[in-house]
Amino acid sequence: MKKIKAQIFLGDCKDILKNFESNSVDLIFTSPPYADRRVHTYGGIKPEEYVDWFLPRSEQFLRVLQPEGTFILNIKEKAEKGERHTYVLELILALKKQGWLWTEEFIWHKKNCYPGKWPNRFRNAWERLLQFNKTKKFKMFQEAVMIPVGDWIEDRLKNLSEKDKIRFESRSKSGFGKNISNWLKRDKVYPTNVLHLATECSNRNHSAVFPESLPEWFIKLFTEEGDTVLDPFIGSGTTLRVANRLRRNSIGIDIVSEYYKMVKSEIKECEYLLFEPKAKYEIKSK
Repeated sequence: MKKIKAQIFLGDCKDILKNFESNSVDLIFTSPPYADRRVHTYGGIKPEEYVDWFLPRSEQFLRVLQPEGTFILNIKEKAEKGERHTYVLELILALKKQGWLWTEEFIWHKKNCYPGKWPNRFRNAWERLLQFNKTKKFKMFQEAVMIPVGDWIEDRLKNLSEKDKIRFESRSKSGFGKNISNWLKRDKVYPTNVLHLATECSNRNHSAVFPESLPEWFIKLFTEEGDTVLDPFIGSGTTLRVANRLRRNSIGIDIVSEYYKMVKSEIKECEYLLFEPKAKYEIKSK
């Protein structure tokens, strides 16, 4: 059995990735620091400076991603002075100019999010996962993420009309149609682009942890065993742990030495590589 390798680097991903071969990664799945967030650990990037900060890093992502690979970006804009900031939208447009194709957008619905409100809005219960590709032809294994069809089918398929046995066009003239009889022997169906997943209950000594089920879904969808998954902002190392469990090679990078050491101590039988960052990237003791 081929050994799965996890490589963990300490440093800035825009510098680390310059040493990697082009077209060497199958999937990039990451959640970078959001604008004006994680100030005490990552220094905080102002919304109006976010695009200029991100593009040198995404330039390296574009280079190391193989032509049929996929880049999934988990990001969420903030509200500022009573309105939503546009830095995520600006980033999407800038990435398109850089050469990326914005091929899809997924929504992570945090199904266990507590309700709440502010004077002019309610609490966020979802986040974006933006899909970018280098080409229109990319690897995608949709069968790997199929879900049970559900109990509703038992009642719906009991008595089929004649229209249910043909491809019946939508009355709204939308061009969509369906043949209900095609469902008769199905026990699984394809999911939608809205993922209903609980948030992580334990922060694992990190302030922005997502559940393992989130990267797992995308790793299954866009890679096969033996492929390589890159997370250039590893944080607590969730993406790497899931990739290794699913028998994918993994590469993780972070500028914070405490996170690097934590992930290094948790992931076993791996090759660990060190790139010393500048002093400004270190967490200062309180």
